[in-house]
Amino acid sequence: MTPTCPGGRMTHRTVLVEQHGNVLVARLDSPPSALMTREMVLELGALARRADADPAVGAVVLTGTHASRFLAHFDVRLIHGGAKRSPKVSASVVRAGLRLTGAVLKVPGGSALLARSPLVGLMAWEQMKDVLHAIETSSAVWVAALNGDTGGGGCELALACDYRFMADGRFGISQPEILLGFPPGSGGTQRLARLLGGRRALQISLEGTPISPAEAQEVGLVDRVVPPDALLQEAVEHAGRLGRRPKAAIGAVKRAVREGGSLPLREGLRFEGAEWLAATTTSESLEAQRAYLARTKELGDVAGLDPATLEEAVARGRFA
Repeated sequence: MTPTCPGGRMTHRTVLVEQHGNVLVARLDSPPSALMTREMVLELGALARRADADPAVGAVVLTGTHASRFLAHFDVRLIHGGAKRSPKVSASVVRAGLRLTGAVLKVPGGSALLARSPLVGLMAWEQMKDVLHAIETSSAVWVAALNGDTGGGGCELALACDYRFMADGRFGISQPEILLGFPPGSGGTQRLARLLGGRRALQISLEGTPISPAEAQEVGLVDRVVPPDALLQEAVEHAGRLGRRPKAAIGAVKRAVREGGSLPLREGLRFEGAEWLAATTTSESLEAQRAYLARTKELGDVAGLDPATLEEAVARGRFA
């Protein structure tokens, strides 16, 4: 798939999207080695915006086009190219640079300005973090269908998703950055620690070696291990079912868990309460509340405890 840019130059799109009902299936296409690139990150950002803006979209499934890989890792050539041009700096200096980069990116034309500056590497890094945050707080359900080996930035992308299904086989999932002399840089340590606990996150990040699909499921890194030929179908079915829930409520739950859950309890409770109150006033919620109360009146008892009513609501994604 090679669309033409306005200037006439042919470009290769790295995220190939098709719609199946309420699910967008996005195939990550970066031949020949299945490397994550800056172009892919930007296209994933556009995909996240599309998923949130389109009321007909409730979920997104990510998978790879490579026969045995989801994504190998971020393209190390880009990291090396930026690192060798940069002076040796401390983490505190880099943090200051990231704050500056983030501020400039918020200004109209800031991205073009940074692209011509020594901060271009930090810009790409900041964009990656922003895209992964957009995915994990999206109002759509995101499922990573890991069709093969998944490492580095590919693992970090999967960690930002809500569910991870992995093909059974001689594949592995890893954070191999330690073997290149640096830690995971786009959320690997932070999301692993929140998902699996600090001890397991430390083991995975210090070892740098792949763990099998079975072990990944055992420790909670992936939710389901599936035969390769059934992977995409199961991921789409799961995503489509959960994607029928009200979008505002999906986003509220994800933000409350991901952002509120990392706050001290009292602050987290306030965060959750704000999301709850805002969601109760949406048209989808008001309609579901009315339907629930009407069904309760019809039954003469609590509608949520009536098996047939509950089964129908779960299938629909809401009381109606």
